[in-house]
Amino acid sequence: MASYSDVLQYLSSLDYPAEKADVVREAEREGAPPDVLKALRALPPVDYANGNEVARSAGIEAAPEVGPAQRAAQARDKQHNRVSQHLRGL
Repeated sequence: MASYSDVLQYLSSLDYPAEKADVVREAEREGAPPDVLKALRALPPVDYANGNEVARSAGIEAAPEVGPAQRAAQARDKQHNRVSQHLRGL
């Protein structure tokens, strides 16, 4: 299976925004392995702003070793400093 870093590696010289065809063509030109090409060929046919957007659209997570429960815990623990909370002390 293709990894996040694999996808970014083979698209490092691509100019964005780029269409799906440009993404696939660049990966082929860079010699991407079959699993990366398969993931990129399955992309929706839209314009992509950057390599991270391509990888996310291909269904590849940046940190697959972090499970859903750990992601939920991180989201709960994250402090959200909203403007309304900041202004309550005024």
